[in-house]
Amino acid sequence: MNPIYIDKKEILKRYKPIDKHTHKGIQGHALLIGGSYGKIGAVCLSSKAALKTGCGLVTAFIPKCGYEIVQISIPEVMVLSDVQEKFISNITFDIVPQAIGIGPGIGQEQATQKAFHEFLKSNKTPLVIDADVLNILSKNKEWLSLLSPKTIITPHPKELERLIGKWNSELEKFEKAMAFSKQYQLIIVMKGAPTHIIDGDTIYENTTGNAALATAGSGDVLTGMITSLLAQSYEPINAAILGVYLHGLTADIALPETGYQSFIASDVIANIGKAYLSLENKD
Repeated sequence: MNPIYIDKKEILKRYKPIDKHTHKGIQGHALLIGGSYGKIGAVCLSSKAALKTGCGLVTAFIPKCGYEIVQISIPEVMVLSDVQEKFISNITFDIVPQAIGIGPGIGQEQATQKAFHEFLKSNKTPLVIDADVLNILSKNKEWLSLLSPKTIITPHPKELERLIGKWNSELEKFEKAMAFSKQYQLIIVMKGAPTHIIDGDTIYENTTGNAALATAGSGDVLTGMITSLLAQSYEPINAAILGVYLHGLTADIALPETGYQSFIASDVIANIGKAYLSLENKD
């Protein structure tokens, strides 16, 4: 197992600086689908992260109970709401996003599972899948064949285990993840310390990040960041690689001021700008 290390040199091969003549209409439109009663914060985090990562437009699709929360907490984000009050039951929208992130805070209601299945049957937009939607997929593995090639999934260890089965060693974990990636043509962001990205036979190992990232909502932010990069026309593997690198880098940048204990997911979002600036710095 010889991973490719994701460091600044590797990132600069992939990073595309902003065109000074760009405008919001060509900076990509990301759609974040998620939230349920008590978990609207997850969509707030992923939507704000998508904006801060450079997306021109961001729309959140949420249950009705989250409408005012998202509108008030992130005025820059547009909001579409489901007919149901407390969970998502029917994923329909009349916008044309360049990328969709689905899962943060979404829950596993039967109606939500059915809505996701219906969505998958017709969706052709580049997709990032996280959180409870991964758990829904692990209960309905026949749905995996509906995913478009190069769909990005972002499981933490337990979600990964539900998808690929238990493993007895690190080597077996990687072998199973690579086989799963090849079988369904998926890019797997294996969240951990360090985070690895699996694309068929190729393994990437991230070099940024620290224990401060072990905090609620950190994964929701990562989903928003990767979705944003996808919407900005990055190839899926490059969106995953750059998203993971920048996400980790925010914690490295913030650590001297926050320490490990007081760093929260919002601090990732607050430091995305500094992470980008470090790429522009040629040192």
